Amino acid sequence: MSINLNDILKLDNLNNVKIRFNKSNGQKDPITVFKENKNELLHWQFWNYSKRKSFYQGQTTIGFVKIEGDKWLLFDISIITKDLNRYNAVGYEFETIKEFEKYFGRIVIEFKNNAQNMVRKATSVIDSCKVLQILEDTFDNDIFPGYDNINLSWQDLKRVINKNVWKTALENQKGVYLITDTKNGKMYVGSAYGNDMLHGRWSQYIKNGHGGNIKLKELEFNYIKNNFRYSILDIYKSTIEDKIIINRENWWKKSLMTREFGYNKN
Repeated sequence: MSINLNDILKLDNLNNVKIRFNKSNGQKDPITVFKENKNELLHWQFWNYSKRKSFYQGQTTIGFVKIEGDKWLLFDISIITKDLNRYNAVGYEFETIKEFEKYFGRIVIEFKNNAQNMVRKATSVIDSCKVLQILEDTFDNDIFPGYDNINLSWQDLKRVINKNVWKTALENQKGVYLITDTKNGKMYVGSAYGNDMLHGRWSQYIKNGHGGNIKLKELEFNYIKNNFRYSILDIYKSTIEDKIIINRENWWKKSLMTREFGYNKN
């Protein structure tokens, strides 16, 4: 049996509650804003657009930030204490409801928004907010998702690579990995089997961007920081012979044609 959001929050007067689903504004990814600057995300939450108010004084507001797909992360529940009557600006003063703070950054829901408006009356949507997970700690991508689910930007990789859980997972596994340039679609296939294995190899990309690879050296480091993503194609135990990994790396290069159209030189 599924658990809905209000099974946990137990809000009584839903007629006085609105929910805002914050997603990309075309310039910034909201989940990145959540991880790096929660105060900025609160500005998103309490923003009024031109000639349209999001909330009214006395209303309870619930704020979600989009993780991916239909997954959303709870980050705020507040009461509007003052309507500032501002448009194209933060339009309200608000007060956080303390009893719910323990859930901020921890409740992950599934919600499929079928309307263009991202500020919704709770009465119309709260029963469709299905709780998927209550995290042990605040969400920040520090939770290791499993090797098959790694897909990190350079910035995210830099932030997590030396976290205890990530470091332990990456330095004990060999593998074949993929680097994707999100600006032009070019790819690079590499392998990790030396000292510290994946952790050691990826640490080089954090240090200089290119890891010693000829074609990657041609790129500006800032370009790599802004456009590269890192994922794993195959994972192997540390006891597997390096030859097997190298053969598999070559297979991926041929399959993805990264020598002809990507960043692989050999």
